[in-house]
Amino acid sequence: MFYRENGQFKTTYKEDLQIFPITQDRIGVLLLIAFAFIGVPMLADEYMLRAILIPFLILSLAALGVNILVGYCGQISLGSGAFMAVGAYAAYNFFVRVEGLPLIVCLLMGGFFATLVGMFFGIPSLRVKGLYLAVATLAAQFFCDWAFLRIKWFTNDSASGTASVADLQVFGFPVNTPFEKYIFCLSFLVVFGLLAKNLVRSAIGREWMAIRDMDVAAAVIGIRPMYAKLSAFAVSSFIVGVAGALWAFVYLGSWEPAAFSVDRSFQLLFMVILGGMGSIMGSFFGAGFIVILPVIINHALPWLGDLVGIPVSTAALTHAEQMIFGALIVWFLIVEPHGLAKLWSVGKQKLRLWPFPH
Repeated sequence: MFYRENGQFKTTYKEDLQIFPITQDRIGVLLLIAFAFIGVPMLADEYMLRAILIPFLILSLAALGVNILVGYCGQISLGSGAFMAVGAYAAYNFFVRVEGLPLIVCLLMGGFFATLVGMFFGIPSLRVKGLYLAVATLAAQFFCDWAFLRIKWFTNDSASGTASVADLQVFGFPVNTPFEKYIFCLSFLVVFGLLAKNLVRSAIGREWMAIRDMDVAAAVIGIRPMYAKLSAFAVSSFIVGVAGALWAFVYLGSWEPAAFSVDRSFQLLFMVILGGMGSIMGSFFGAGFIVILPVIINHALPWLGDLVGIPVSTAALTHAEQMIFGALIVWFLIVEPHGLAKLWSVGKQKLRLWPFPH
């Protein structure tokens, strides 16, 4: 009975347009955010923060950007890793070449240049779609991999071809320990998550979904396909670019172009598929699944092997992880195409009917 909408009347337009119309949802989200900022740092150790939580936050942000393009606008993209790389290297060049530029400005400038590149490679979406668009965005991945590997200017003429940053500060406060990095990434994720949630509920968000569902019908009712598609590429690339800059600056610290290879693009696409396309919550579910599953496999398979007397090597763990990922993607595409977000939605619906299901 604790999750009912009975008696929750909306008397103003403002109340009717709330992000979370159910009071229990609003309270739950606020408690979850408070726990993330206060409870998690108190309970998690350094390994948990560094190896699981920080990657989860950054990949959630990247999956959020990919979901806007793929899930909400229906434009297939295999160049997300390239846009992350553009954001990382653009932020790096601002960081090392412009003295005194704040870290947050560097990260946002990385997102801005990722937006420009994303819009450029999104131009083919005006004429092609589906597999052809996927190939066009894949070209962005190959081009960026080549450019960041061969053009030394992007790495500040580093002899090793790697870029590295240190002594990060925000408004005079250091961002060096796992706790500080966690809070910094969490702040970015909360802000961008709120902005993305409001954006997909706005007029431009409805245009994206109309283009996704049937672009010809959307054009007939007055929606401009060029504006809708390029704006989706712009917003998606900006968020992915900022996530790439965070991945490089906060998580890696020192990186090379291989950190943003085509494998990263596929990983982000898998997050959206597993989490749920066209769902903000699905981005978090997908990222959590991708980050946590390898940890579970690496601990569970050796334990099961010891029970039956079969040793499990590191190579076997790697192969098992890839096979399980592939099997899960196929399973979700067949059984639940809307991903984990749909399962979450069904569970919430059942809670509304409990204890008197219809």
